[in-house]
Amino acid sequence: MLVAGFPADAFGTNCYVVATAPGEQCVVVDPGIGVLDRLDAVLAEHRLHPAAVLLTHGHLDHTFSVTPVCGARGITAYVHPGDRELLADPAKGLSPDLAALFGGRLTYSEPEDVAELTDGATLTLAGVEITVDHAPGHTGGSVLFRMPGAGSRWEAEEICLSGDVLFAGSIGRTDLPGGSMPAMLTSLRDKILPLADETVVLPGHGPTTTIGRERATNPYLIEAAGSGDARPAVPTRGL
Repeated sequence: MLVAGFPADAFGTNCYVVATAPGEQCVVVDPGIGVLDRLDAVLAEHRLHPAAVLLTHGHLDHTFSVTPVCGARGITAYVHPGDRELLADPAKGLSPDLAALFGGRLTYSEPEDVAELTDGATLTLAGVEITVDHAPGHTGGSVLFRMPGAGSRWEAEEICLSGDVLFAGSIGRTDLPGGSMPAMLTSLRDKILPLADETVVLPGHGPTTTIGRERATNPYLIEAAGSGDARPAVPTRGL
């Protein structure tokens, strides 16, 4: 398993490329702002050929480059229906200040081919078996992508691409349109906490972590587990 990631120019959004091996087809996850040149370099380095784009949610810092990435290769973008409208009108998911910053300056359009993700579905893309978990809270359509980790540099039983649901030491903000702290805590309880401690977490922002580390130290997971309630204010990492 080959997993390569790098932060976008804006908001430090992690863009990932997943493949069974160098020289094969791959899946691109969350192509954000200013990633095209770096993505092309990663693809060339590993001789990879994108077969699909997966979106953990519809915020602009995760979807900005989805249309050019898909359009240049004639491939499908996958997003949960709860965030589908954000592909064509990302301002709906922004705060008024951010909407004023981005709105009117840029024109957005959906990729020509968009497929909707379903909770619990298992997709086989580029030879990789990917399980989808709907985990609302950051947005209404936030999802986790889980896949086997054997053969990766972590040699983990499972890898979880968590988007902005879970970060190292924190979680995604819930104060933007479509966000909900109660929904987020439910997602943490029902979708994150049942995962094995050894699961490697590749978040939408910041460094890699594990479920075990977050279970023991992340105040939001501790609260979701019912063993604590002294959580700090929700951070503003990302949008």
